[in-house]
Amino acid sequence: MKMITLQPFYHGGEERIGIFYTADKTVTRFIKKVPGIRWSQTKRCWHIACNRISYDALVKLMTHTAIVKTDALKVYLQQRKVLVPAIPQPVKQAKAQMMLLHPLCEENLAALSACRNLMILKGYSPNTIRNYCNELHHLFRLLGNRPVNSLEKKHILSYLLWLLEKKGCSEAQVHTVVNAIKFYFEKLMNRDKEFYDLPRPKKPYKLPDILAEEEIVTLIQKIANLKHRIMIMTGYSAGLRVSEIVTLQIQDIDSKRMTIHIRGAKGKKDRMVPLSKKLLVTLREYYVQYRPTTYLFEGQYGGAYSTRSAQSILMEAKQKAGIHKKGSIHSLRHSYATHLLEAGTDIRIIQELLGHNSIKTTIRYTHVSKKSIEKIESPLDKLNW
Repeated sequence: MKMITLQPFYHGGEERIGIFYTADKTVTRFIKKVPGIRWSQTKRCWHIACNRISYDALVKLMTHTAIVKTDALKVYLQQRKVLVPAIPQPVKQAKAQMMLLHPLCEENLAALSACRNLMILKGYSPNTIRNYCNELHHLFRLLGNRPVNSLEKKHILSYLLWLLEKKGCSEAQVHTVVNAIKFYFEKLMNRDKEFYDLPRPKKPYKLPDILAEEEIVTLIQKIANLKHRIMIMTGYSAGLRVSEIVTLQIQDIDSKRMTIHIRGAKGKKDRMVPLSKKLLVTLREYYVQYRPTTYLFEGQYGGAYSTRSAQSILMEAKQKAGIHKKGSIHSLRHSYATHLLEAGTDIRIIQELLGHNSIKTTIRYTHVSKKSIEKIESPLDKLNW
């Protein structure tokens, strides 16, 4: 029988399975029957979508015609299972290329999979799981065929130093690396005595960029699309994180009690925040026009709106408004807290509204509030010219 080899590759913005074989009219005739089959001129092969339906259709058609070799495809899918969240989502080209060019050895892949499963069992957030797995994968793929469990503390210290000096990683990223490594060796491998005191670089103390109230107004006015405008208004009016905006459901808006119920936020904590009267009026207009079914802000094909798309809305609005201050949607949260503080709201109340565990996190807004700064007269203004 003829032999065909399946090779995964990234093409046209998506994962595909390439079908490679020695030219044969019979094989080609059967392959052309696979739903969604395409020809790539650059790869010089037929290719199908990288999913179970297309794969099964191909294998079924080839049952009595050719032997299907899937070694390379299996290796890729094993990597993908560990590195890509369970929820179906498109894989970026960079990540696909990384899995294709730098597959982990069998032992290290099993270690990464076990670590991910333990985080899921412990109830870690999807963001934490993704970040830890990404950082561990970076370390594991540098090891090649060397088992990660053969590493000692001195090797980890050298790796952290390399990240800072050679790779130019930020202090915040190295903190994430340390957390991921400690989780693996302490929680999974029970080697806590060896790795408990890994050094951490001191993080720089940075103050957030705050948008003035006038800039918030201009920003909102520059957004023509009603849904997009409401998303930004909602984020600012309640000091929400971008993940909290896109996961809001219709039932979370309580117009009777004038509250918004934030569910399962950072740290898996619920909280209540006030519902703006102006926002409620615009929300009712939005609901009549868009008729969302579950999530307050739904994507084009249903489901929750993506955080990346939500961030793009703000970036575009800032550009149109001529605002050059740095910051993502989280800057709206910073601005919300600062404006409340300047209006005389107690710092403890702001802490509750933001869902901060520690008052120390909230106190930083006192350093950017103009309420205290504007009372101070510069010594320059006191000089007589």
